[in-house]
Amino acid sequence: MNEHLKEISLSVDPGAHAVLILDQAGWHTTPKLEVPSNITLMFLPSKAPELNPQENVWQFMRENWLSNRIFLDYDDILAHCCDAWNKLVDQPWKIISIGMRDWAHGF
Repeated sequence: MNEHLKEISLSVDPGAHAVLILDQAGWHTTPKLEVPSNITLMFLPSKAPELNPQENVWQFMRENWLSNRIFLDYDDILAHCCDAWNKLVDQPWKIISIGMRDWAHGF
């Protein structure tokens, strides 16, 4: 996570500041985390996956391409997950619709 934060920090324009919205996974909250000065971490409430759009992306992929099947082995799981991801990436409008929250735009 520290390496990831360093990379994000390098992408922030000089004089700008990034706010990262994260869940409360252990690697996001560890005291060992070194947060660059041009980044602020904002944590989602615990036990609220509906606030994390990535959780909804994962749910969509499971419901549409990964459920109700038997996988032969790890490589088969990996191949199906990559195929599902590539199908989704080919549909950017679907990613937008999964991540949108009507209530977030009502202010």
